[in-house]
Amino acid sequence: MTRRLRFTATIAGLAVCAALGMPAAAQQGNSMTATTERTSEAAGDRTAAEAVRNVPLIPREALYGNPSRASGQISPDGRWMSWRAAHEGVMNVWIAPADDPAAARRMTSATDRPIPQYFWAPDSQSLLYVQDKGGDENFLLYQVNLASGEERTLTPFENTRVQVVGTSNTIKDAVLVGVNNRDARLHDVHRLDLGTGELELVMLNEGYVGFLADDSLTLRWALRQNQAGGMDMFEITAGQVAAEPRESTTLEDALTTSVAGYTTDGNTLYWVDSRGRNTAALIAEDVATGEKRVIAENDKADVGGVMADPRTGEVEAYSVNHLTNQWTAIDPEVKASLDWLDARLEGDFGVQSRTDDDSKWVVWNDPLTAPSTVYLYDRPANTLTEFYTTRPELRGAPLQPMHPVEIPARDGLKLVSYLTLPPASDPGGAGVPDSPVPMVLLVHGGPWARDNYSYNSAHQWLANRGYAVLSVNFRGSTGLGKDFVNAGNLEWGAAMHDDLLDAVEWAVQRGVAQRDKVAIMGGSYGGYATLVGLAFTPETFACGVDIVGPSNLETLLETIPPYWEPMVKQFHERMGDPNTAEGKQLLMERSPLYKADAITKPLLIGQGANDPRVKQAESDQIVTAMQAAGVPVTYVLFPDEGHGFAKPTNNIAFNAVTENFLATCLGGRAEPIGDVLESSTAQIVTGEDYVQGLGEEVALAE
Repeated sequence: MTRRLRFTATIAGLAVCAALGMPAAAQQGNSMTATTERTSEAAGDRTAAEAVRNVPLIPREALYGNPSRASGQISPDGRWMSWRAAHEGVMNVWIAPADDPAAARRMTSATDRPIPQYFWAPDSQSLLYVQDKGGDENFLLYQVNLASGEERTLTPFENTRVQVVGTSNTIKDAVLVGVNNRDARLHDVHRLDLGTGELELVMLNEGYVGFLADDSLTLRWALRQNQAGGMDMFEITAGQVAAEPRESTTLEDALTTSVAGYTTDGNTLYWVDSRGRNTAALIAEDVATGEKRVIAENDKADVGGVMADPRTGEVEAYSVNHLTNQWTAIDPEVKASLDWLDARLEGDFGVQSRTDDDSKWVVWNDPLTAPSTVYLYDRPANTLTEFYTTRPELRGAPLQPMHPVEIPARDGLKLVSYLTLPPASDPGGAGVPDSPVPMVLLVHGGPWARDNYSYNSAHQWLANRGYAVLSVNFRGSTGLGKDFVNAGNLEWGAAMHDDLLDAVEWAVQRGVAQRDKVAIMGGSYGGYATLVGLAFTPETFACGVDIVGPSNLETLLETIPPYWEPMVKQFHERMGDPNTAEGKQLLMERSPLYKADAITKPLLIGQGANDPRVKQAESDQIVTAMQAAGVPVTYVLFPDEGHGFAKPTNNIAFNAVTENFLATCLGGRAEPIGDVLESSTAQIVTGEDYVQGLGEEVALAE
């Protein structure tokens, strides 16, 4: 309902990284249309295309084009509604008076890349947003004044990435930001005056990973990685960082323990803490006495999110995400509001924006098998008014339910997973098709992230094409306790991959998947897992789709973004340390590049030329190795993208190639590629003849 714990920062995560895994879903398009189907027969079975022949095809554009609206918010003072919507094909920020929604006006002027995130200034007098160049993730902070429409850059530096360090419930005209313009590795903290745009240095960063401020915008904590790969947490007093840490973690608790935020009065400090337990608990510390008390914990999953009072900062509700995300209210009034909403909304819902007086909420509702709708909830009046539907083109589309399942790994770990089946394949709704179908194993990025139970564009797209889709939270995934995270240490391409193999075997034995028609697909770590799947276990998968995945773990670690360097010890401890002979050997053994000659099945690779995390060389080198070995590989390069494809035209183009690639090797259906390549920047570097229809489109373009 609100984002990860960071109570003092209502715009925390301002320059969050580009999405890992599959490129972010967007949408646009027309009603369901017919398609060209592949009709070749697998022995004794209908092809995937034939199995869904009578089901309307959902156009790619409806799933991955621009949404009608997105990111709806209400200004802190309650006077304005805001959202992102397309202008001349590019997502910009719009506003309208809360009492006159029809009087909308566009506030930003992006003409190339979509604006990925925006936020209200605490005083409701301006909008803030971030933008990078060509996917380089050097996000700068911009401001648009509501009254004048004036737009300006608040961090006017080159090769700089902004972070929001702190915001305040009581100080409305300033925020704390970190900028790395002095040293690309380190973010110095500045106080930003939102009226004048002036940046005042607060603290020079001398090797810290991050900072935490209180409501007075006073820095209170500095965090630094220690030699164990854990985190040392230093108190800051009168602008001075303590010589010794007050709190520390080892690697074991590094991803599940941290200071989280203060109440507005500064009397309570919240922690997310897994020390002495497996799953992360929410803990409140009395600042005066140092006494800590557990507010919430769960034995199956970490406490993952909170709702905090916008005036006091006190926690009112918390969430735990095991198979599904469940909220528990602490505050009676918030409980009454959530219960009222629950009685009126189907599926999942949450709160994405609140006014300062907490009288109005912007509420999202995900019915899972229908497009999500966003509402304005007036709490005193008990009224729910529709704000917008994100993808109206999907009304009436054959969207399929997602089935949460636990899959046993070979060593007894339980893998929280999500399965979506092709339409009409499971008449009883039991989560098993009436006969096995081709399957796409969709692997999330990170790997320190997780899959969730929710509407998922990739699941809907692939299921509509005739495939079962399975997403697995393999060991190393987050949110399910520190034991599960740490079970993935030094297991890239090993036990982490075994979990994926166990999930495939589960799907085959359960009658979900045809053994000889399973594809593996994913982005970032999921792209790496794809390469591992084809190189290390070449008989398991029929083909693979690698999106911005690393092929050589040693070169990956050599080329990480400079602002990741303060955290590099944790990478070494969890992946392998290239500074030791043993660690370097491990990284080489787990790198698909060195086993590229073992790949025998078709591979599709998508890469952004400006990717700061997984450099273009990671894709170039394995393509070269596969070409040398005479193995089929199709390589699509986007010169104006980074770690994933932000532009809908590029995303749709790659997905057009992907679904025709999958149709070629799995027998599903696909929209013809058509002219989508022409409207994108896609460069088909090699392998157009391995994808049905792609060679013809490339020839036409030439």
